[in-house]
Amino acid sequence: MSETLNREGLLKAYRTMRTIREFEERVHADFSTGEIPGFVHLYAGEEASATGVCMHLGGEDTIASTHRGHGHCIAKGVDPVGMMAEIWGKRTGTCKGKGGSMHIADLAVGMLGANGIVGGGGPLICGTALAAKLKGTKNVGVCFFGDGASNQGTIFEAMNLAAVWKLPAIFVAENNGYAEATASSWSVACGDIANRAPAFGMPGVIVDGFDFFAVHEAAGEAIARAREGGGPTLIEVKLSRYYGHFEGDQQTYRASGEVQAIRESRDCLVQFADRVTADGEITREQLAAIDREVKALIDDSVVKAKADPKPDPQDLLTDVYVAY
Repeated sequence: MSETLNREGLLKAYRTMRTIREFEERVHADFSTGEIPGFVHLYAGEEASATGVCMHLGGEDTIASTHRGHGHCIAKGVDPVGMMAEIWGKRTGTCKGKGGSMHIADLAVGMLGANGIVGGGGPLICGTALAAKLKGTKNVGVCFFGDGASNQGTIFEAMNLAAVWKLPAIFVAENNGYAEATASSWSVACGDIANRAPAFGMPGVIVDGFDFFAVHEAAGEAIARAREGGGPTLIEVKLSRYYGHFEGDQQTYRASGEVQAIRESRDCLVQFADRVTADGEITREQLAAIDREVKALIDDSVVKAKADPKPDPQDLLTDVYVAY
């Protein structure tokens, strides 16, 4: 199921990361107009993490996301057009306009949903991983969570359960440095989240989240081991978000110029482009063509979302309970 990093694979990786970035930049701009309902939490800056992990996953593998879930959705194959409609609260959205930014899901592609509950994805992934183990499918489940959720009991319990039952589960801690406005350097007692892994009897790995190739390699090893019955792994991806915890967050807890310096020196898309074009096999024009195609896709998704209908009042009581 892993995506080979040949020429086609590299172009696909770039397209995925560029789609996430363009989607988030557009939502950032449009949210400022006041037209988008609810809150949004943007993933811009963290694209290499979701893409590097999800390129190893197939449609039957599952992921559980966070309140900052747009990047995970796109990397797992959720339609950006349906996502945009969902964010605008339209009936054509992936959840019929009822979930909004924090609850985008698409079970058809194994995306169990963005989740407003901090640390809520761990138990879900233990469930899908247990099902995969009992059925012998060799599918895996991936739980993405942040540095704030790394201190939640649900995550500890899920990692313990996954280790005890040797489940094909991967725990990806995206440490962007801040849980809302609280620095992880202050709130995580052991310094590195990955250092908690030995307590649960699983490997713990730290990777540079600005480096797509580092994430891809670490995730590939962990996912391959899980598929073969080797049990869970905790991967800590160290990265940074470009925007606030939520749109409207003034980020007064961050040093002046911090984000700009990261954008200029460590941006994952820039690093990726520099590396893959160095030998001439992939050209800058090929990447620019992808940029134009992605921009057109996102522009079109906004046009459609604005024109699409809102849910009807009678839709309020549908999709509330699962019917077996």
